[in-house]
Amino acid sequence: MINGAQALMESLKREGVERVFGYAGATICPAVDALAATGIAYTLVRTEQNAGHMASGYARMMGKPGVCMVTSGPGATNLITGIATAYMDSIPMVAITGQVQSYLLGRDIFQEVDITGACAPFIKHSYLVKDANDIPRIVKEAFHIASTGRQGPVLIDIPIDIQQQMIDPVYPDSVDIRGYKPSVKGNDVQIKRVAEAISAAQKPLLCVGGGLFSAKAQEELVTLCEGARIPVVTTMMGLGLLPRNHPLNLGMIGAFGTPTANRALNTTDLLIIAGARAADRAVTSPKEIASRTKTVHLDVDPAEIGKNFSTTVPVVGDVKVILGQLISHRPKAQSEAWIADLQARRQAETLPAPAPGNGSVTPSYLMRTLGEQLNDDACVCVDVGQNQIWAAKHLPMKHGRFLTTGGLGTMGYSLPASLGVKTAVPDRQTVVVCGDGSFQMFENELATLKAMGTDVKIVMVHNGVLGLVHQIQYSSYSGPFGVDLTGSPDFEKLAEAYGISSRRISDDGEVDSAIRDMLTASGPYLLICDVDPMTTTSMT
Repeated sequence: MINGAQALMESLKREGVERVFGYAGATICPAVDALAATGIAYTLVRTEQNAGHMASGYARMMGKPGVCMVTSGPGATNLITGIATAYMDSIPMVAITGQVQSYLLGRDIFQEVDITGACAPFIKHSYLVKDANDIPRIVKEAFHIASTGRQGPVLIDIPIDIQQQMIDPVYPDSVDIRGYKPSVKGNDVQIKRVAEAISAAQKPLLCVGGGLFSAKAQEELVTLCEGARIPVVTTMMGLGLLPRNHPLNLGMIGAFGTPTANRALNTTDLLIIAGARAADRAVTSPKEIASRTKTVHLDVDPAEIGKNFSTTVPVVGDVKVILGQLISHRPKAQSEAWIADLQARRQAETLPAPAPGNGSVTPSYLMRTLGEQLNDDACVCVDVGQNQIWAAKHLPMKHGRFLTTGGLGTMGYSLPASLGVKTAVPDRQTVVVCGDGSFQMFENELATLKAMGTDVKIVMVHNGVLGLVHQIQYSSYSGPFGVDLTGSPDFEKLAEAYGISSRRISDDGEVDSAIRDMLTASGPYLLICDVDPMTTTSMT
C-alpha cells in the first residue's frame, strides 16, 4: 500500500518524466515529499508563473509534455498565466496543483480556489481528483491528451487528503478515452486535390507556423518546398523552420514581417497554410486574400480551419503525416519565374550596417550581429515588445530554435523558458533577448539561473520605457503616459548581486566585440544595450 502522492510520482516516472518545475506549499507537501524519494529532478522557481514557462521551454525542446507543480490558492492562480501562455501556443504541459481537503471544497477555506473552473477557458482538459485510486489513470490520460492532437496544457488538481489516501494502485498500460480520437492521416481525396492544385499553380505559397515544430515536420517541409518548388513564409511561431538564408525562405509575414513575404502573401494564386492560426498579427486582411486565391489549410485541429481564413480545401490531420502524403504525389508547381522575382526582392531587403558613433545601439544591427555569431543550432528565447519584433525581423536563424510567446504575448517569458531549454538540452547555446521592462518581470529568476549553474546569456534592449506601448502611444494617441521605467535598478549591480557577469554598451561600434565577449564568457552573462527610446520597430 502507498499513498496517493506516491502513486502520482510513480505514474510520472512511468510517463518518462525526468524533471518537475515548481514551488512548494502546504497542500502540495505530500507530493513534494514523495517526489524527493524518486529519481525525478526538481527545479525550485521563484514565482509560480515561471514554473509554467520553464515547463514550456522544456517541452518545446524535448517534444513531450513539461511538468510543473504548485500549491493551492495563490500558488495555483499565479500559475494561470503560464497555463494560458502554453494553451495559446499549443505547448504540451501537465500542471499539477495541490488543493484543500476534498470534504472542505466550496467552503472558502484558507487558500481554496476553484482552479479547474478558473482555467476552463484556456486549458485543453482538467481533472479534480476525488479518489486516489484514479490517479494512475488520470496521469496516463493527461499525458496522452497533452501530447496528441492539438497539443496543450492539462491540469490535475489533487486535494491534500487524496494525496494522503492509502491505495493499492493499478497502473494502466494504454489509454482509451471515449470521444477523443484525434485525426492523424489526411483524407486521400483532399490530399489529391491539394497536389493537383500545387501542380497547376504559378504562384504557390506555403505559410507555416509553430504546428510544424509540434509535429516534428521540419524535414517534410524542406522536402515539399524544394521538390514542389514552393516558396515559404512563416508566422512568428514558425521562425527557424527554415534557415534564414534558405533560397525559398521569404521571411515572416504580418505587420512586422518582411516586405517580400507580405508581397508574396498578397499576390499568390495558391496559399497553403500548415500548422498556423493565421491570426491578426500574421494576416491583417484574410477575407481579401481568400476572396482572390485558392486557400488550403492543413491542421490537426478542425476548429482552427476556417476560423480566421476561408478555406477552399481543408485537410485535418497530423501535419507531418499530411506533408508526407503530399510528397508521395510528387507535385511540382510552375513557379520558377515567381521564385526568381521573389528572391530578387528578398535580396534587395538587405540592410546596411549603421555608422558607429551615434551614441546608442541600433536594434537591427544588434540582432543581425548576434545572429551571425550564434552557433548554427543555438536556441534564442525572446520576450515580448519591441525586442521581440526586432529579433523576429532581423536575427538570422540558422538551424536553431526561436522560442517566444506568439499567442498570449506574455512579458517575462524568455528567461524562465530558457531555463527549461537548458534543462532539456544543457549543451545547447541558449540566449535570451528581452527589454528592460520584461527583464523586471523575471529578474527574480536570476536566482534560479544562478542556482542551476547554467550559462544562459541575456541580451537586454534598454530604452527606459515600455517600448512598444510607448511607440503606439506616440503614433496613435496623445503621447506617452505611464510607460516610463524610472526607478529601474542599476542592472549591472543587480547582476553582480546574483554573481552574474555583465557589460553595458551604448554605441554600435561596441556591438561586435561585446557579443563576442558575452558568448565566449563562462557562466551566465547580461549584456545591456542602450537604445534610443524614440527608435521604433519600423526603423533600422
